[in-house]
Amino acid sequence: MNLATRAAFRQLTRVAAPRVSRTVAILARPAIISQLPRVAACNIAFSQTRGVKTMDFGGTKEVVYERSDYPPAKLQETFKNDTLAVLGYGPMGRGQALNLRDNKLNVILGSRKGASWDKAVSEGWVPGKNLFEINEACDRGTVIMNLLSDAAQSKLWNEIKPYLTKGKTLYFSHGFSVIYSDDTGVVPPKDIDVILVAPKGSGTTLRNLFLNGRGINGSVAVYQDVSGKAKERAVALGVGVGTGYLYETTFKQEVYSDLYGERGVLMGAIQGLFVAQYEVLRKKGHSPSEAFNETVEEATQSLYPLIGANGMDWMYANCSTTAQRGALDWWKRFHDASKPIFEELYESVANGTETRRSLTKNSAPNYRAELEAELAEIADHEMWRAGRAVRKLRPENQ
Repeated sequence: MNLATRAAFRQLTRVAAPRVSRTVAILARPAIISQLPRVAACNIAFSQTRGVKTMDFGGTKEVVYERSDYPPAKLQETFKNDTLAVLGYGPMGRGQALNLRDNKLNVILGSRKGASWDKAVSEGWVPGKNLFEINEACDRGTVIMNLLSDAAQSKLWNEIKPYLTKGKTLYFSHGFSVIYSDDTGVVPPKDIDVILVAPKGSGTTLRNLFLNGRGINGSVAVYQDVSGKAKERAVALGVGVGTGYLYETTFKQEVYSDLYGERGVLMGAIQGLFVAQYEVLRKKGHSPSEAFNETVEEATQSLYPLIGANGMDWMYANCSTTAQRGALDWWKRFHDASKPIFEELYESVANGTETRRSLTKNSAPNYRAELEAELAEIADHEMWRAGRAVRKLRPENQ
């Protein structure tokens, strides 16, 4: 990410939250604020430029929509004749549904009976009032917000489709089902609006930031605009579910980047790199605590927050000269070694291999047991067992 692109993102993160909550968010991170130059700290706490519509991202101009464009009163007016039916109460469904409810929109929940249903009841959803089985929620809803898992969207599509009658809106937070329709079978009717809002993070993060008066970034897209108001309603829903700002994309671009990113540096690659570095340190005689601290703890507690606040170059500039030299000498070698893997990964996403594997694995009758076994393998690795001990030592955990 070059300087201009990073500056654009920094400006957006500053305008996504009210002044007070943004200041509180910074003050809550003394380890970070103490390392920021005074001017930079003041800018983060008090710079609140509003109303940005077009921004320069590394030389490319993009339209950006902000929460301030849709205050609660405007949201309520936009959807005054709608019933928003959220399908699914997993992390994303839960986060979006609760945020919509707190924004005082007419939202109902469609869930299968079981653990998710019971959790919804425990959090104030009332069966027969705003909590229904999926079919009844689809019947009652004018905006069907399909936040079921990708595998469940495919499996239940034939049950949902009859309720997608003319005039309704079909909403997704992932382009997966629509773009890979040859594999999922999900082909929306031609006489309804089909829109997407994809918060760029987990549903849990979406909810927590909303409760703190902040907002995660998100992308917004229109697949079908029958009403002529699809984009406006998509942006409004994006604000309603808790994003702080939204940038435009397409269903295809969203799902390609999402599948690629989560398998890459967001989740898959970072686990692989962590384990590789840790294992070499252990093999060379370093203790578990030292190997974990040098691999994970320092990254997540010290360096990564600085990257998030001001960028990689700023983090480099505020490290020791020895650390700078090593990072500058070695980053290109890591780039050259890993880029072929990323090329292979993107092709696997684009040709549908990742989609087919996901649908097959996540639809298997023994899916849960296999998943738990794979997660246990990670949790039981010495690195993460050492990590549990290290985290207990943090002052906030005493």
